[in-house]
Amino acid sequence: MPGDLSYGKSVLIALDQLLNALAGGWPDETVSSRAWRWHVANVRHWPQRLLDRVAKILGDKNHCRESFESERLGRQLPPEARH
Repeated sequence: MPGDLSYGKSVLIALDQLLNALAGGWPDETVSSRAWRWHVANVRHWPQRLLDRVAKILGDKNHCRESFESERLGRQLPPEARH
């Protein structure tokens, strides 16, 4: 797999983005990133809290914020397409 993402992580991100698109979100955004945007905009807080709690059990702190930052910086993009 090219870049810094493993094959498994790439597939999980793709499935996550598919779920977000099916739920009416942006097609290139993950559910976690969307949950963080909602949290910051005071739209709803429970998705971010739920996802971050589950991620924390798996050893991933600040998951939603980090997902948002990853999206904003284009970390899932090929190096040539990044800012």
